[in-house]
Amino acid sequence: MADWVDDLSEEERAELDKSSSPEWLAPMLATLTDKRFSDSDWIYERKFDGERILVFRNGQDVRLVTRNRKAVNPAYPELVEAFGDMNAADFVVDGEVVAFKNKVTSFSRLQQRIQIRDPEQARASRVAVYFYAFDICYLDGYRLDGLPLRRRKALLRGALDFGHRVRFTAHRNAEGEAYFKEACEKGWEGVIAKRADASYTHGRSTDWLKFKCGKGQELVIGGFTEPQGEREGFGALLVGYYEDDELRYAGKVGTGYDDEFLVEFRTKLGALESDESPFCDGPEGNSVHWVKPELVGEFGFTEWTRAGRLRHPRFLGLRRDKSAREVTREDT
Repeated sequence: MADWVDDLSEEERAELDKSSSPEWLAPMLATLTDKRFSDSDWIYERKFDGERILVFRNGQDVRLVTRNRKAVNPAYPELVEAFGDMNAADFVVDGEVVAFKNKVTSFSRLQQRIQIRDPEQARASRVAVYFYAFDICYLDGYRLDGLPLRRRKALLRGALDFGHRVRFTAHRNAEGEAYFKEACEKGWEGVIAKRADASYTHGRSTDWLKFKCGKGQELVIGGFTEPQGEREGFGALLVGYYEDDELRYAGKVGTGYDDEFLVEFRTKLGALESDESPFCDGPEGNSVHWVKPELVGEFGFTEWTRAGRLRHPRFLGLRRDKSAREVTREDT
């Protein structure tokens, strides 16, 4: 029996599940809310603007996997090496890979690493990446799902060797509203509120809540328009979300792209072109090109209009950690 098991209460030991090292565990997902609160039964963590990753280590084997089960070791070789050097050799850790622009995590900057497929090219990149660990689901032959969050975080802190590349996600107790205000003043994405005694649920849960400083979400790319004037590539992306098994149109997004992306992404869009609109209520026009709804992007905007369209949207980056069919509107 692992030494840390002796430190658990009798009730906590009863929640442990003896298990072999898992090939996959679905991550726990937070629910968006516009209600900010302070509660001693909750903890509050910084919300990162990065890529959600689960780290599976089984002996010498280290796998970095996105929440939709894509292996991403080649993009983050220095993180694979850091986890391979840990003293613990049998764990599943949940966290976020981030890149910084000044002191703020930047998904746009991380995009430069996400697109890399060659480990040596990734190592040579000028974009430094870090892993912020915030939960642990499996350790030394035991599933930890049933343990309360505070205990899991204590086990996480003791299990890993935190340093330069791998960092522990600190939290605040009780004062959620003050921490949210601080987060927005610092230009952070927001705060994640987590019920302190909650178990780890493999899926969406209201035991984890998102307090966002700004509006933004993932949307499915269903088409594009022709560029105008001297612009190359494409003019705008046509985006939407799934509701009742139909892709609903959310608007067109024409800002947030650099010249290189406009040209390169047009090639990828061309390979997905389709004769039929994927939207149940999309626009019409001679300059519109439809594409198979397979790609997901992250978009910022100021608000939803009454017609269900994005106001002042901007492109932030492509997402590979979420499948198109998972994308729904976050209504707050």
